Amino acid sequence: MAAVTLDCPDPPALAAFYREATGLPLHPSSDAEFAGLTTEAGLLFGFQLAPDHRPPTWPDPAVPQQAHLCFDVDDLDAAQSALLDLGATVPAAQPDPGRYRVLLDPAGHPFCLSPRG
Repeated sequence: MAAVTLDCPDPPALAAFYREATGLPLHPSSDAEFAGLTTEAGLLFGFQLAPDHRPPTWPDPAVPQQAHLCFDVDDLDAAQSALLDLGATVPAAQPDPGRYRVLLDPAGHPFCLSPRG
Protein backbone atom coordinates (compact mmCIF):
# COMPACT_ATOMS: atom_id res chain seq x y z
CA MET A 1 0.00 0.00 0.00
CA ALA A 2 1.32 3.44 -0.87
CA ALA A 3 -1.34 5.81 0.48
CA VAL A 4 -4.58 6.28 2.38
CA THR A 5 -6.56 9.42 1.49
CA LEU A 6 -9.58 11.04 3.14
CA ASP A 7 -11.90 13.55 1.46
CA CYS A 8 -12.46 16.70 3.48
CA PRO A 9 -13.41 20.38 3.13
CA ASP A 10 -10.02 21.76 4.30
CA PRO A 11 -6.97 19.56 3.59
CA PRO A 12 -4.37 21.73 5.38
CA ALA A 13 -6.51 21.91 8.54
CA LEU A 14 -7.17 18.18 8.64
CA ALA A 15 -3.50 17.44 7.94
CA ALA A 16 -2.57 19.75 10.84
CA PHE A 17 -4.94 17.84 13.16
CA TYR A 18 -3.43 14.47 12.24
CA ARG A 19 0.13 15.88 12.28
CA GLU A 20 -0.39 16.93 15.88
CA ALA A 21 -2.12 13.64 16.71
CA THR A 22 0.54 11.38 15.16
CA GLY A 23 3.73 13.40 15.02
CA LEU A 24 4.11 12.56 11.31
CA PRO A 25 5.75 15.23 9.15
CA LEU A 26 3.84 17.21 6.55
CA HIS A 27 4.65 16.19 2.97
CA PRO A 28 6.58 19.08 1.36
CA SER A 29 4.29 19.38 -1.67
CA SER A 30 1.12 19.75 0.42
CA ASP A 31 -1.18 22.56 -0.64
CA ALA A 32 -4.78 23.76 -0.28
CA GLU A 33 -6.16 21.01 -2.53
CA PHE A 34 -4.16 18.05 -1.22
CA ALA A 35 -2.11 17.74 1.94
CA GLY A 36 -0.33 14.70 3.20
CA LEU A 37 1.70 13.22 6.02
CA THR A 38 4.39 10.62 5.49
CA THR A 39 5.53 7.72 7.62
CA GLU A 40 9.14 6.57 7.90
CA ALA A 41 8.14 3.58 5.76
CA GLY A 42 6.93 5.92 3.01
CA LEU A 43 3.17 5.52 3.45
CA LEU A 44 1.32 8.73 2.55
CA PHE A 45 -1.66 9.70 4.71
CA GLY A 46 -3.47 12.15 2.44
CA PHE A 47 -6.28 14.68 2.73
CA GLN A 48 -8.03 15.63 -0.50
CA LEU A 49 -10.23 18.66 -1.10
CA ALA A 50 -13.91 17.74 -1.49
CA PRO A 51 -15.85 21.03 -1.53
CA ASP A 52 -19.20 19.26 -1.08
CA HIS A 53 -17.89 16.91 1.63
CA ARG A 54 -20.63 15.53 3.84
CA PRO A 55 -19.25 14.21 7.13
CA PRO A 56 -20.16 10.64 8.02
CA THR A 57 -23.12 10.31 10.36
CA TRP A 58 -21.76 7.22 12.14
CA PRO A 59 -23.36 5.14 13.53
CA ASP A 60 -26.38 6.30 11.49
CA PRO A 61 -25.86 4.87 7.98
CA ALA A 62 -27.45 7.91 6.26
CA VAL A 63 -23.91 9.01 5.30
CA PRO A 64 -21.57 5.99 5.63
CA GLN A 65 -18.33 6.28 7.57
CA GLN A 66 -16.37 5.86 4.28
CA ALA A 67 -13.17 4.93 6.14
CA HIS A 68 -12.22 3.79 9.60
CA LEU A 69 -8.82 4.53 11.11
CA CYS A 70 -7.42 2.90 14.24
CA PHE A 71 -4.56 4.11 16.41
CA ASP A 72 -2.81 2.21 19.21
CA VAL A 73 -2.12 4.37 22.27
CA ASP A 74 -0.45 3.86 25.63
CA ASP A 75 -3.29 5.40 27.68
CA LEU A 76 -6.88 5.69 26.39
CA ASP A 77 -7.90 8.55 28.68
CA ALA A 78 -4.76 10.61 28.06
CA ALA A 79 -4.91 10.10 24.29
CA GLN A 80 -8.60 10.98 24.16
CA SER A 81 -8.01 14.14 26.18
CA ALA A 82 -5.11 15.23 23.96
CA LEU A 83 -7.12 14.62 20.78
CA LEU A 84 -10.12 16.54 22.12
CA ASP A 85 -7.76 19.47 22.76
CA LEU A 86 -6.73 19.26 19.08
CA GLY A 87 -10.35 19.45 17.85
CA ALA A 88 -11.63 15.87 17.87
CA THR A 89 -15.10 15.19 19.25
CA VAL A 90 -16.67 12.22 20.97
CA PRO A 91 -19.82 10.79 19.38
CA ALA A 92 -22.58 9.53 21.65
CA ALA A 93 -22.19 5.97 20.34
CA GLN A 94 -19.38 4.16 22.18
CA PRO A 95 -19.72 0.42 21.50
CA ASP A 96 -17.12 -0.70 24.08
CA PRO A 97 -15.39 2.29 25.75
CA GLY A 98 -13.48 0.06 28.16
CA ARG A 99 -11.72 -1.64 25.22
CA TYR A 100 -11.52 1.19 22.69
CA ARG A 101 -12.80 4.73 22.10
CA VAL A 102 -14.45 6.15 19.00
CA LEU A 103 -13.73 9.78 18.18
CA LEU A 104 -14.46 12.01 15.19
CA ASP A 105 -11.78 14.10 13.51
CA PRO A 106 -12.54 17.77 12.68
CA ALA A 107 -14.00 16.73 9.28
CA GLY A 108 -16.28 14.15 10.94
CA HIS A 109 -14.39 10.93 10.06
CA PRO A 110 -14.65 8.33 12.84
CA PHE A 111 -11.46 6.79 14.21
CA CYS A 112 -10.67 4.53 17.13
CA LEU A 113 -8.15 4.54 19.92
CA SER A 114 -7.11 1.14 21.25
CA PRO A 115 -4.67 0.26 24.01
CA ARG A 116 -1.25 -0.68 22.67
CA GLY A 117 -0.33 -4.32 23.09
